[in-house]
Amino acid sequence: MCGIAGAAGAVADRRALLDGMSTALAHRGPDEAGFYEDGQVALAIRRLAIIDVAGGQQPYKNERATVHAVFNGEIYGYAALRDRLERVGHTFASRTDGEVIVHAYEEFGMRFIEELDGMFAFALWDSAQQILVLARDRLGKKPLFVAHHDDGSLTFASELAALLKDGRIAREVDLDALSEYLQYGYVPSPRSILRAVTKLEPGTSITWKPTGEVRRQRYWSLDFEPKHRLSYGDALDEFEERARLAVKARLISDVPLGLFLSGGIDSSYVLAQMVAAGAASVETFSIGFPDSRYDERAHARRVAEHFGSVHHEAVMDLRHLVELLTEMVRHYGEPFADSSAVPSFYLARIARERITVALTGEGGDELFGGYYRHQAARFAAYLDRVPASARRAAGARAGALGSELAHPMSARHKLFRFLRSVSLEPGERYAEWTAVMGPQERRAVAPGATAVAPFVPPGRAVRALDRALAVDTARSLPDQLLVKMDIATMASSLEARAPLLDYRLVEWSARLPTSFKQRGAERKRLLSDALARHLPRGQFDRPKMGFTAPIAGWLRGELSELTADTLLSDACRQRGILEPRSVERLIQRHRDGEDHTRGLWALLMLELWYREFVDAAPACNVVPGSLRARAGGGT
Repeated sequence: MCGIAGAAGAVADRRALLDGMSTALAHRGPDEAGFYEDGQVALAIRRLAIIDVAGGQQPYKNERATVHAVFNGEIYGYAALRDRLERVGHTFASRTDGEVIVHAYEEFGMRFIEELDGMFAFALWDSAQQILVLARDRLGKKPLFVAHHDDGSLTFASELAALLKDGRIAREVDLDALSEYLQYGYVPSPRSILRAVTKLEPGTSITWKPTGEVRRQRYWSLDFEPKHRLSYGDALDEFEERARLAVKARLISDVPLGLFLSGGIDSSYVLAQMVAAGAASVETFSIGFPDSRYDERAHARRVAEHFGSVHHEAVMDLRHLVELLTEMVRHYGEPFADSSAVPSFYLARIARERITVALTGEGGDELFGGYYRHQAARFAAYLDRVPASARRAAGARAGALGSELAHPMSARHKLFRFLRSVSLEPGERYAEWTAVMGPQERRAVAPGATAVAPFVPPGRAVRALDRALAVDTARSLPDQLLVKMDIATMASSLEARAPLLDYRLVEWSARLPTSFKQRGAERKRLLSDALARHLPRGQFDRPKMGFTAPIAGWLRGELSELTADTLLSDACRQRGILEPRSVERLIQRHRDGEDHTRGLWALLMLELWYREFVDAAPACNVVPGSLRARAGGGT
């Protein structure tokens, strides 16, 4: 796991620029820095040494030193690919996984990306053919930001903060990206929050030539059709074998390795397979809160005891949030409103004291329909058979009743909200279900925000559940959940691996019959039944809790002053993005007991981002000394 950066074309003071970008990425690779430069391209790497610690220096190069590459990530199954390449005459200089990239390119040409199994973002320069290749892995586990300049030059980096060392990049906010942020709580690729910068999409490559020719090409997408024809029992057996191989591949490491364990289905199953694969003395890590409603430590502890892992726990409170808030804003680089980033950030810091690689349970919900919205998508599909005019009338009536008769936090209100949404087309409906604020709320607090078109994912998906999973796999997974984990872990120089997101396992799971994933009110059916082979159901069969912090209570209490002072400040008013009276009403309604956590947190993170990256007024300046004192963090 590393951080990469580079510049191509006519870039002034190229080495000084790369030195600055490399320094900004030092947390991603504290072990070594590497550089390559010729007349057209300069590459930089910050290395976190995982495999072949002593001999795996980058940039990699081929035997004739005509191909050079810098690489962030891990290539699984690299040993088999290396054997294939050695048999046809390629010579390797190290035992590290990433070196297969340069030799695979020599052997297979541009098809080489399809030979790579893993999580990666890399840059490869072929000086003989005068071509630069940038690529990102199929599911988007590793990030890459790119800036194209008017003179045909190009710069790129693993994180936006590093890319902004290129002073030519204007810090002008993309208003369409801002609207998407206010809808989703993150900025989906290929946009970034800045007009001058894009994000390379998952399963996509860019080729650049000194002539100025640039080509962007998708090399992978996920298909949910045609469906496998196999029994449920056979599917269960095959899933177990595929998951076992995926976990085993991710246990290869020359440095200490462990697991983030919540006690839920996904991470518990990964632990089961780690133990089955023979991993000795697995170290597991979980985090809790003083508020028992958000504390999963007891569940994680029981699972750890069952499998015999060496378990570690930590408790996070407001003091830790205050200490981390500034750092989180800086590391995420774009406004980012997933509040589960808070415990993820802290957990990674605690785990890094003992391990360098952490396996996670990411992906189980997206593979097998683990969210309530996935169930809702199935049920709504039945209502879509009703004529559109009747659905619109019923939706309008449900909306009126919901606002008049139901408290915004009640189950009844959620039911009315669901019934109101059936008047929408499926894509619009799903976008509203995943929104951080409802449409009326969003229009009130940000009147100038543009409408966001529903996302249509690549690949084939026909059934309602599959369409929902396709959207999540192509959108929220790479641009929200995996960004959350990448930044949270790499900020502490920790590598995260997600075996359930092995791309072959993902491809196979997508084509399972939907009844294998959900049946009636049962979610994640196949994954739950697989875990039941290793762990008694009583230890994991419970309502979905989610991994988040008690932000709602903090926004009503200790963070209330910070939220109001920040969002109602002169600086925020002068931006002209938020409507102050509507924001003030939102803050007050939350204080009075309604739940507007996601919306308020998104607005707070947006304003703190502006101060850090646009105003150049560090976010730490907005954390009142009184709050620091109350939280126990001093002044």
